[in-house]
Amino acid sequence: METISVFLPTRKGSERVLNKNTRKFCDVNNGLLEIKLDQLLKTELVHEIVLSSNDDASLEYGTKLASRENRLKVIERPDELASSSTNLIDLVKYVPSICNMSHILWTHVTSPFVMSEDYDNAIKTYFQSLDEDYDSLMSVKTIQNFLWSKEKNDLINRLTDIKWPRTQDLMPLYEIDSAFFIASKNVYLKNEDRIGLKPFLMEQSGYKSFDVDWEHDFDLAELIYKSING
Repeated sequence: METISVFLPTRKGSERVLNKNTRKFCDVNNGLLEIKLDQLLKTELVHEIVLSSNDDASLEYGTKLASRENRLKVIERPDELASSSTNLIDLVKYVPSICNMSHILWTHVTSPFVMSEDYDNAIKTYFQSLDEDYDSLMSVKTIQNFLWSKEKNDLINRLTDIKWPRTQDLMPLYEIDSAFFIASKNVYLKNEDRIGLKPFLMEQSGYKSFDVDWEHDFDLAELIYKSING
């Protein structure tokens, strides 16, 4: 049986959005972390959820929730793996040591509109993609607009000699929206990466790809959340 761990990292000292993990979000007292853990705990295909943090508020809320949720593990992360200067590769190499399942889904609290059914669908798609010779999966947002290179002084995604083609005739590019990455533990250990050499690009659109990265993102996310939750 193939098994899935979720790796959910938070850290203290957010620089762009103050206290973004557990700061009150709309009427949710423990903010984005509470929303994300609620979504993950409603999944059907996840076997383990690992909250990794050095943030006291995250650890306190996670520990209370873990006392009644068997799938949730709360692990205090070493400060050297939770600073703004931490090399992401060092964190990637740490992840397999705290996740017990054979495959790892990495997600973030800053993707508040990726729901439980979206995670389950991503997991199903991931296992299907393995049968098609992909070795991992990551969520992306498709960009098919006029993209200009200052150095090239031209469009970077034109497919023909037409100066201003129709947007649908431009080469699609893909922005990594950081909503989820899925790979086997073996990929983590062998490649020292959270994706393999041939990732399946799972396209998302609309607010599913929304990432809370700046203060104005937090404010806009609250407006979207209120709109879709009445």
